[in-house]
Amino acid sequence: QVQLVESGGGLVQPGGALRLSCVVSGNIFRTNAMGWYRQVPGKQRELVATITSIGNTYHVESVKGRFTIARDNAKNTMYLQMNSLKPEDTAVYYCNTAWSPAWSWGQGTQVTVSS
Repeated sequence: QVQLVESGGGLVQPGGALRLSCVVSGNIFRTNAMGWYRQVPGKQRELVATITSIGNTYHVESVKGRFTIARDNAKNTMYLQMNSLKPEDTAVYYCNTAWSPAWSWGQGTQVTVSS
């Protein structure tokens, strides 16, 4: 059973920064493309960024130039560096396999951007 544990969220002012982490249990992390997703109440969960097992990345247009996805296969950990945060980035952020989530969702980490 793969477990996903997200952390690093919080309350930040517009223009601020946060770094999210996702720790994946087991030894399958390094072979999987991974993604960050986010969800606001009443809306579908949406993909934010992906990273392949060898580090090729993709960011959706709305976060391009502000967010950076990264991974450390030795630590079974994925990161999302979020800079220049906007109120519309407020959401619960989750990690899972990229494009077609294959594992049970973790609890997510709340990011709130507000003055």
